Amino acid sequence: MQVKQLTREEYLKRINKFTEYVNNHLDGELDINTLAEVSNFSGFHFNRIVKAFLGEPIGMYINRIRIETAARLLRYSDLPIQEISERIGYELPSSFSKAFKKYYGISAIDYRNNKDYKTMKTPLIHEGLKIKAPRITELQNKNAIYISIVGEYGNSEYGDAWNRLWALVKKQSLFTAGIECIGVSYDDPGVTENSKCRYEACLVVHKPAKPEGEVGVKVIEGGKFALFNYQGPYYNLGIVYDTIFGNWLPESGYQLRNVPCFEKYLNNPNRTEPDKLKTEIYLPIQ
Repeated sequence: MQVKQLTREEYLKRINKFTEYVNNHLDGELDINTLAEVSNFSGFHFNRIVKAFLGEPIGMYINRIRIETAARLLRYSDLPIQEISERIGYELPSSFSKAFKKYYGISAIDYRNNKDYKTMKTPLIHEGLKIKAPRITELQNKNAIYISIVGEYGNSEYGDAWNRLWALVKKQSLFTAGIECIGVSYDDPGVTENSKCRYEACLVVHKPAKPEGEVGVKVIEGGKFALFNYQGPYYNLGIVYDTIFGNWLPESGYQLRNVPCFEKYLNNPNRTEPDKLKTEIYLPIQ
């Protein structure tokens, strides 16, 4: 089956569908799954694509559009505040007033009465890292043992998880050449609360393994991937992803498969300087 290639224009067309839908449905619930379906984007990668094009996560974008729409209505219409709050999706005027003051530092009533108040803010901009063009590769399925972690990416549990995985390798005599350290991130912290982000620390093994306690056994799905090489500290990986999704993907002609990205860690962070850490990033494409 031939897969249609996507151009930057096609990505922009889909982003436009998203923004148009948001603009026309500010008074209702804007569910992320519905928004992804309307935009014809993969649910796994939807937020990163939107963030790369619009410069902010979906939730922040929607909240900003709602509050900025309210500001225009307050400034240029005589609509009651209660009706304005309903038009932008707030059932209670008190909730709207709280959100408005948090965003602009002034109450909705004071803003309406103070025509000279300036609402423009200087956005925070991350400079994207320069990432070399990827290598397109086909991978076979990988058998892995893994531990699931829920919480902020990179928290203190990560090191312990890897230690427990290696302990099981020793216990079940799974050691061979070619064991790979893989990290699978299921959530984007721009959409999901840090405390609820899901991550799997995986060791790819080449002998039959048995699940034991918190350690599970799974298959990491293969297929076609764009393989990016990154050297540097792990805390910059978010910016790396933004650069990939914002600069490379729209020009590549590729579409994303509805499976998560994953990372392969090539050296030990306990014995390597952060600037020298090497990571392979695998973007699932079709």
